[in-house]
Amino acid sequence: MPTPIIFEAGKAALEGTLNDSPTARLLAQRLPFTFKMSRWGDEYYGDIGAKLGAEEAPDARDDMKVGELAYWIPGNALCVFFGPTPASKGSEPKAASPVNPVGSLQGDVKALKALGRSIQVTVKAKG
Repeated sequence: MPTPIIFEAGKAALEGTLNDSPTARLLAQRLPFTFKMSRWGDEYYGDIGAKLGAEEAPDARDDMKVGELAYWIPGNALCVFFGPTPASKGSEPKAASPVNPVGSLQGDVKALKALGRSIQVTVKAKG
């Protein structure tokens, strides 16, 4: 069952949903958590302090959509995509290597563009 979440970063508070994948379920068990994210183009990523599995999911990919959340295994990192990254060929986000999709954010994810190179983020269950 998908898990409704709130992603808080600076002045941005975005609602979202973790999907029902095995990786997302492990992530949901850790809620709430606060961690630091770094910027790479229009992507933030950050080590969540725990491994959520060592294998790429069957749906792992590097082509992402604006607003998608993903888990990057090599860095134990949660990633949020809000525009093109240095790996992108056009205007769509592209991860540095395949990531496990774990959900998405709704609303104005472009608000993340106004934030700095390094941000403090809290992810918590909605409600």
